[in-house]
Amino acid sequence: MFYKRSIYLINPKFQLKLSTFISSLVFLISLIYPLTIYELFKNMAFNNSSSSTMNSFSNNETQLLFILALYQICFILVVFTVCIFQAHKIAGPMFKLQRHLAQIAEGASIQKLSFRDGDHFQEIAEAVNDVFESIKNNQIKDFTYLSEVSSYIKNLSLVVPDDKKAVLNEILKKLNEIQERFRPL
Repeated sequence: MFYKRSIYLINPKFQLKLSTFISSLVFLISLIYPLTIYELFKNMAFNNSSSSTMNSFSNNETQLLFILALYQICFILVVFTVCIFQAHKIAGPMFKLQRHLAQIAEGASIQKLSFRDGDHFQEIAEAVNDVFESIKNNQIKDFTYLSEVSSYIKNLSLVVPDDKKAVLNEILKKLNEIQERFRPL
């Protein structure tokens, strides 16, 4: 099923926390590369006996640091953005599952749960649908049996003494209440 994504921060707390954690981790790990490149150029400049090479490196040292820092910032921004989009594919299904269960708890009829194409946890939607289908099948069996019991009690009330009919009528009343309260999903 295709749904257009229009809001990417479905669960901002989760998505931002996850994206910040991953971006920070990637930032710390990726600091190795700019520092290594900087040290490499620095060593090359100082190992070269030419004073013009050393002067050139000294003059461009600030520029090199600025470019490496800019690359690092751009890289982290790309990682952060990708994390937001990937976290959306996690937060979206969990949001929809939570909303689906809340609607059922409020008394709405049970509909099939589905997630957007490309979202993670498609198997969760299938499992939830299977659980509710199983509950529905069991309820149908139970209600069929309750209907049979009600019929037996009605037939039985025709042949029992009048002093026992009140008890049977109370049982029938309770069975009807149960059937009304827990009608099949």
